[in-house]
Amino acid sequence: MNLARLAVQNKAIMQVLLVLVLLGGILAYGRLGRLEDPEFTIKEAVIYTQYPGATAEQVELEVTEPIETAVQQLKQLKEVRSISRAGLSIVFAEIKEVYDKETLPQVWDELRRKVGHAGEGLPPGCCPPMVNDDFGDVYGVYFALTGDGYSQHDLREIALDLRRELLLCRDVGRIDFWGLQPEVVYIEIDRVRLAQLGLDPTVLFNAIRQQNAMTDAGKVAVGSEDVRLRVSGDYTDVDELAEQLVQGGPDGRMIRLKDIARIERGYLDPPVELLQWNGQDAVGIGISTVSGGDVIAMGNSIARRLEQLKGRVPLGVEVHSIAHQSETVEKATRGFVLNLVAAVAIVMLLLVLFMGLREGFIISVVLLLTILATFLCMDAMGITLQRISLGALIIALGMLVDNAIVVAEGIVIKSRCGQSRAQAAEETVRETQWPLLGATGIAILAFAAITLSKDMTGEWLKSLFQVICISLGLSWVFAITVTPYLCVAILPERLGCEHEPRGNRFARGYRRFVGLCIDHRRISLAAVGALLMVAMWGFGFVRQDFMPDMNRPQITVDIWMPEGTHISQTADEAAAVSDYIRTLDGVEDVASFVGRGPLRFLLTYEPQMPSSAYGQLLVTLDDYQKIPALRSLLTAYLNEHHPRAVTSVDAFKLGPGGGAVVARLSGPDGEVLRELAGKVKAVMGSHENARSIRTDWGEPVKVQTVCLSDARAREAGLGRTAIARSLAMNFSGANVGVYRQDDDLLPIVLRPPCEQRHGIGNIGDIQVWSGARQDWIPIEQVTDGRHVEWETPVVHRLNRMRVLRVFCKQIHGTTDSLLRQLRPSIEAIDLPEGYTLEWGGEHEEQVEANSKLMSNVPIAFAAMFLISVLLFNTLRHPLIIFLGLPLAVIGVAAGMLLADKPFGFMAMLGFLSLSGMLIKNEIVLLDQINIELAAGKKPYRAVLDSAAGRVRPVCMAAFTTVLGMTPLLWDAFFAPMAVTIMGGLAFATVLTLVVVPVLYSTFFKVYREEVSR
Repeated sequence: MNLARLAVQNKAIMQVLLVLVLLGGILAYGRLGRLEDPEFTIKEAVIYTQYPGATAEQVELEVTEPIETAVQQLKQLKEVRSISRAGLSIVFAEIKEVYDKETLPQVWDELRRKVGHAGEGLPPGCCPPMVNDDFGDVYGVYFALTGDGYSQHDLREIALDLRRELLLCRDVGRIDFWGLQPEVVYIEIDRVRLAQLGLDPTVLFNAIRQQNAMTDAGKVAVGSEDVRLRVSGDYTDVDELAEQLVQGGPDGRMIRLKDIARIERGYLDPPVELLQWNGQDAVGIGISTVSGGDVIAMGNSIARRLEQLKGRVPLGVEVHSIAHQSETVEKATRGFVLNLVAAVAIVMLLLVLFMGLREGFIISVVLLLTILATFLCMDAMGITLQRISLGALIIALGMLVDNAIVVAEGIVIKSRCGQSRAQAAEETVRETQWPLLGATGIAILAFAAITLSKDMTGEWLKSLFQVICISLGLSWVFAITVTPYLCVAILPERLGCEHEPRGNRFARGYRRFVGLCIDHRRISLAAVGALLMVAMWGFGFVRQDFMPDMNRPQITVDIWMPEGTHISQTADEAAAVSDYIRTLDGVEDVASFVGRGPLRFLLTYEPQMPSSAYGQLLVTLDDYQKIPALRSLLTAYLNEHHPRAVTSVDAFKLGPGGGAVVARLSGPDGEVLRELAGKVKAVMGSHENARSIRTDWGEPVKVQTVCLSDARAREAGLGRTAIARSLAMNFSGANVGVYRQDDDLLPIVLRPPCEQRHGIGNIGDIQVWSGARQDWIPIEQVTDGRHVEWETPVVHRLNRMRVLRVFCKQIHGTTDSLLRQLRPSIEAIDLPEGYTLEWGGEHEEQVEANSKLMSNVPIAFAAMFLISVLLFNTLRHPLIIFLGLPLAVIGVAAGMLLADKPFGFMAMLGFLSLSGMLIKNEIVLLDQINIELAAGKKPYRAVLDSAAGRVRPVCMAAFTTVLGMTPLLWDAFFAPMAVTIMGGLAFATVLTLVVVPVLYSTFFKVYREEVSR
C-alpha cells in the first residue's frame, strides 16, 4: 500500500485531517499542564522516633538499629540511612528506582506495618515511630505572612483562614505551614515557694489533669430517647485554670493556683523553628500542586483569590512571595515558546533560502503540523509543558524536517526529469519510506537510553525521549502523506528535464573532491584518523560538570553553627547576616529559616533536617547575572565577620546533584572516624580553592552530668527517674495537662520563673519531692556533685554502618575539577582495617546517572545495528555506518573548547543522540547508492552520483538541526547539549559526506573507471 497515492487521491479527506490537526494542536497546547520541571517521584520515606533523655549513641543502638533492621526487610529497599541525635532518631528508607508513583503507596503500607511491629519492641519511654511518605512534596508557591504589631497567635489565625480559602483554588493539592510557634499555657511557680508550702507536685499534676480530662459520663434513657450526660467544669479560659484549687502543705489546706503561681499563655520556649522575612517575624505558607496539575493556572487562581480576600485581611498584614513557581514557570514557558518560535523561524528561513519559496513553504507547513500533532499526543498522554519537554521539541526540530526534505527533494528531481507530480510523489515514497522509517527508528533509539535508565535522572528526563519519539514518528508519517499531497497541490507541473539535477557548480566540485578522496583512500582515511586522535587529545582539556547552575535569581546562604548552639544564638547570627545582605545592591528580599530547612519549594532542592545550630537564608535578587559577584562578596564577608560559623553561598543547581565534594568515611568506631575526618579536613583546608569545609557529625558537645549517690538517694526515698524529672521540670518544664480552645489543644507546662531556669550555677539548690518522706529534698543531699563530659551530638549511618561525611565546595571552577585535585592526597590517607573511604555528593550522583545511562547504551546500539542490517540485508553497510560515528568526537571537542562549556550529563546525552542523527544521514546516502546500482550504473559512478545527489538533503537536514538549536545556546541547562550536537553534527556531516563514500569504496572494492565528467 502506497500512502502517498492515498493522500494524493483523497484530497478532501486530507484537507479535513489537516484542519483537525491544526485546530486540535492549538487547543491541546492551551490544555497542556505547565510546570517548571517535570514531575518525578522522590522514592523516600522518613521515620521519626523520639526517645527523650537518651544520648545520640543510645538512640542509635536502642531505637535506630531496630527500626533499620525492620526497614531492611523490605525487598523493595535500595538503601537505608539514619541520623541519631540526642532524643531523636530519623531513618530514611529509599526505594529502588523500578517502583513508580502507582506502586509506591503499597510499599509505604508495608513499610508502616514493619515499622509499627518494630515499635512494639522499643524501650520504655520511647514514643511510637511516625512514618512520613510525603517527604518529596514540592510547595511551588511559598508565601511569608507578616504583620507589624501582630502576635504569632494572630498570624496563626489569619494563616488558618487563608488555608481554608486557598484550598478551594484550582489544582491546589496541599497547604502546610512553616515557622508557626506552638502556643503553650505556662504555670510558673517559684521553686523556693513550692518547697516552703510542702506542695506535692503529683497532687498538682493530678488536680489539673482530672479537672480537664475528657471523661465519658454515660447516657440515660428518657422515654424513647437516649440522652447523653456531660459534666461541666473543664477549663474554657486561662482564668479558670488560675482558680484551680490544689491541696498543699502538711495541713492539707486548699490553695488557689493563682496565689502561688503566675499563669500565662505564651509560645513554646525555646522555639523549634523561626522564620523572618526581611527582618520581620513571619509564618510560611507552602502550597503544592496536585499531580499533573497546571501550576500556572493554580498560581493565577491563588492570586485572584488573595486579591478577593484583601478586605478580610487585617490592615498591616501582608503576604510576601518567597518562591512563586507559577510566575517562574510562566516566564520559563514563555521563554521556551519564544525559543521554539525562533527555532521554527530559523528553520523555515533556511528552507526557503536553500530550497526555494514553494518547497520551503511545503516543508515549513509539514513542520508546523508535526509540532501541533505532537501537542495533541502530549495532551493525550498527560505529558506536561516544562523545561525538558519543550527542550526536546527544539532538539528534535531540525530532525523533524529531514524526512520531508528527502521526500520533497525526490519529488522535485523526478518531476524535473519528466514525471508527473503524482507519479513522482508515488515513486519517491515507495523508494524512500522504509529506509526513512528505519533511519527515524534509529534516531529515536539514540535517545532510548534515557527512558531505559531507571534512576532519578532518567525519570526526570523521561519526557525528553517521549516527545522526541512522538515528534519523529509523526514526522515520518507526515513525510509520506502530507508532503506528497502538498507537493502535488503546490508545485507547478514540470514536463521534461530542465537541467541535469546534479549538474550545479557545488555538486560538481563536491563530486570531483569525493572522487579524489576515493582514489587516494589510504591518505584520506589516515588524515581523518589523525584528526580524530587530535580531537580525542583535545577532549582532555574540556571541563567536567554534572549539572549547571539555574538561571534562577535566588541564592541560599547556609549557616552551620557549632553543634549544641542554642537556637536563639543561631537566629541572631542569621539575623546579622540578613541585615548585611539587605544593604547590598541588587538584593530584593531575604527570607531567614532557622532550626531546619524550609519546605521543599523546588523539585531539586533538599531541605536540611532539624537542628538548632542550622540556619538558611534565601536571598532574592533582581537579576540572576549578579549571582557570581554577590557570591564572592558574601563568601569573603562571612569568612571575616562570622568565623564561628561554617557558611556556604550557593546558586540553585539544575537537575539532581549535591554540588559538593563529599568524602564518606565508614567504620565501627566513632573516635577513629573523627580522627580520619580531621585528616581529610586538613587536606581540604590546605587547598586554595576549597571552602565551606565541615562534617555532618559536628564537634562533640558538652553535657553536664549530675553524679547520683545511690545510697543517699535510696535513704531519701528517691530514684534516678525522680531526680531527672525534677531537673527537666526546673529547666525545660513539665507537661501537666492539656488546655482546650475550640480545635486547639495547648499543653499546660509547669516550670519555675525565668531567673531560676537559666544558668547552671544554682543547680545544687534544686529540690526533689520525696514521696516516701512527703517532703522536698535538696538535690545536693543525694548527689556527689557534677562534672562536664563531652558526647557525640549526632551519629549518621548508611546501610546500618556508621558513616562520617566531610564536605567542601569549590570557590571557582567545577566540583569535578576540585575533586580531581583533592582525590590523590585524601586517598593516600592510611585507613585502619575495617574502615573505608568513598566519594559521595555530586560525584556519586554523576557516576550513578552515567552508569545507568551507559548500561542501556549497548541495548540501544544493538537495536540500531539490527535495524541497519534489516534495511540493507548485509553486514558491510552497517559496519560502514558505525565506523563513521566516531567522527562526531572531532566536532564535539572543538565545539566544547570554543564555547567553553563543561561536558556533563546533558552533554553526554547529546553525544549519544548524535549517533542517531549521523546514522540517519548515512542511511540516506547509502540507500541512494543502492538505488543507483539498481538503475544499472557502474559502482564508481553510482557512488559519485549518489554523493552528489544526496549532498543537498543531507546538508539541509544537518544544518536545519544545527541552526534550529541556536536558541538553546542561551539556556543554562541545554547549552552543553546544544553545543555537543551542533559541533558534532556540523563537523561529522561534512566528514561523513566524504568518509562514507570512501569507506563504501574500500569495503566493496570500488575503483575508478572511465566515467563521464
